[in-house]
Amino acid sequence: MTAPAPIRFSAAPAQAPALGDEVHVWHLGHAGTRPAEVAVHARAALDALLCMYAGLACAPAIERGAQGKPFAPALGDFEFNLSHAGCDVLLAFARGQAVGVDLERVDRRVALDAIAQRHFSSAEARALARLEPGPRRERFLELWTRKEAVLKALGEGLSFGLARVEFGLDADARVGALRGPLAHPHWQLHALAPASGLVGTLAWRGAPRPVRAFVLPHARLATFAHARTSL
Repeated sequence: MTAPAPIRFSAAPAQAPALGDEVHVWHLGHAGTRPAEVAVHARAALDALLCMYAGLACAPAIERGAQGKPFAPALGDFEFNLSHAGCDVLLAFARGQAVGVDLERVDRRVALDAIAQRHFSSAEARALARLEPGPRRERFLELWTRKEAVLKALGEGLSFGLARVEFGLDADARVGALRGPLAHPHWQLHALAPASGLVGTLAWRGAPRPVRAFVLPHARLATFAHARTSL
């Protein structure tokens, strides 16, 4: 299915939001200037939000699946995923539904033509090649984040093959529905617009759910770590 208009992010609510059957996405900006610093702040945000949702005094242990997807064994069917681009981090949470999220900067330096030719399907690469450089970059990043989010929702890594995550593209290379072996009527794809200069996608395979997106201020991390709500 075609992704709807990008989901906008609102300020963090005063009270910890209950997850219920919703999918929540959080944006942490200005997480650092170096990859190691960003990783530390991303983990701090993940720990704080896990404590908030699960009502824990300390963060649960995090393990990784065969393809590197993180999960918390102690939280049962509680699912989460995260992505970062430069100094920005996205974190997605759901109950009883595997989710995947991906984030990219629009000014990222990337040899998009070479990547499309090598890693995308031939139809996707041809559709992108017909565009002017500006629209081509925009469509490339939209397509890339959708592919990555789908792979992460499935618990797969890049070794699965980006070409196998093939999307139908219209004459303007706008991204449509999944095609090929992963085609399924219940894929949910949501474009994300956490801030200017960023493009992202949230994906899951299952029934539609409400999605809420929030900005996570650094000053609130300690507050969320001690908040109490319900999964």
